Amino acid sequence: MDMANVSVSVVREPGCDDLPLPAYETDHAAGMDLRAAVKEDVVLQPGERRLVPTGLRIALPPGYEAQIRPRSGLALKHGIGMVNAPGTIDADYRGEIRVILINHGDESFSIRRGDRIAQMVVAPHVRVTWETADTLDATVRGDGGFGHTGH
Repeated sequence: MDMANVSVSVVREPGCDDLPLPAYETDHAAGMDLRAAVKEDVVLQPGERRLVPTGLRIALPPGYEAQIRPRSGLALKHGIGMVNAPGTIDADYRGEIRVILINHGDESFSIRRGDRIAQMVVAPHVRVTWETADTLDATVRGDGGFGHTGH
């Protein structure tokens, strides 16, 4: 299967040339790690959330978004997640990418410059045109909500 490659312009914030650009760690990885561009260590106390800079600005082509997601290793080992997972970077946003981290763990967690704090997946998206209707087509599930399938 041939995977599409999309060119995305990236600019580093001043003083962030020491941080590597996001990169795929394996041949079939969907996400690229984002790194903390903190000037000094940041300590997240249990229950605390913090906006952490990455030192990057990007220009996605129209029809694409960047999804910012938690790193599973940080979640499992330390209880570190994102408040708004996944976060969305729209194609017309030109500000610095920053990640809202939260410490769900029982111990404080230190974030150091260059630490991998989140992952970014660039993906195409579609735009919706709404068509109002009087009824919707019937399905087996119907209007069954949470837990409807019994699983």
